[in-house]
Amino acid sequence: MSNSSPDSSRNTRCRIFLDSELQTGQEVVIPSDQAHYLRHVMRLNNGDALTVFNGRGGECLASISSLTKAQASLRVDAFVNVIRELPMAVHIIQCANKSEKIETVLQKCTELGAAGFQIADSERSQFKLPEGKREARLERWRKIIIEAAEQSGRTIIPDLAYRASLKEVALQPQAYVLHPEAATPFSDIRDGIASAAGISLAIGPEGGFSERDLQLLQEAGCRSLSFGPRIMRTETAAPALLAAVAAVL
Repeated sequence: MSNSSPDSSRNTRCRIFLDSELQTGQEVVIPSDQAHYLRHVMRLNNGDALTVFNGRGGECLASISSLTKAQASLRVDAFVNVIRELPMAVHIIQCANKSEKIETVLQKCTELGAAGFQIADSERSQFKLPEGKREARLERWRKIIIEAAEQSGRTIIPDLAYRASLKEVALQPQAYVLHPEAATPFSDIRDGIASAAGISLAIGPEGGFSERDLQLLQEAGCRSLSFGPRIMRTETAAPALLAAVAAVL
């Protein structure tokens, strides 16, 4: 695969994710829903340029070789070895809330560079995801993540998992649980963040963590962390804390 300079993708008109191998010179048939998006939303035509990526690093410059009402194909013209990811994996553990609040967290934290998400049931979660509806909801959430990655220039698609209990969450080497009464402020951990092999940030539901859930996370290795004297909404907390972490990496 040939390389192009990172700046050469700046002039393309849109950017889409394709879950397939991408090789220079390759013709790729794209799904009908994306063909509809290119034709009717972006108003592209044969020969128009776009950027494609497969979530495995870098992205490709491409051009539309065929575009009809039902399908489309494109030609991969060049690979761009661009890096826009955070230098460290930061994972979000978000306790389950109303679906629209979860969707806000997924969208904004993807834009900010989160490496992955775990949506976990907790004692005070107001949103429960029955097993029979779980896969459909996860698929919707994955689409939100992909759309945010397309828009924000991400080259990696964040992971997504659902945990039926906080006992099931997987933690990175440094893990923090946000709690308004914690004795440790964010300023105390700022200098140590850059040397971490990976970070987990746990955010409670709308009613906050119960004592039992807070104890579960602390016993698993999470340190309680305060992020100022104000109480944030659950959909505000994760993006705010992630942005602060990203700023010091």
